[in-house]
Amino acid sequence: MELDPEEMNHVINRIKRAQGQLGGVIRMLEEGRDCEAVVTQLAAVSKALDRAGFAVVASGMQHCLANPSAEESSVDVKRMEKLFLTLA
Repeated sequence: MELDPEEMNHVINRIKRAQGQLGGVIRMLEEGRDCEAVVTQLAAVSKALDRAGFAVVASGMQHCLANPSAEESSVDVKRMEKLFLTLA
């Protein structure tokens, strides 16, 4: 199932922010920053990526529900469920 690139703009922006945060974490480590600050930023990056993944899965599930087609739909819903569980 293909995703609509226009629907994914907010996901792309979220991932780009996470990419910037990850660069910041690398700099923090290179500078020998405090462990707590590094872990806090890593948690923020992880959460941002998780949310992006859930948004992609949710978009796919909406597509399956809005465009049901007999056996293909049940397969897609099962695939989306599996993808959802990989993020949990």
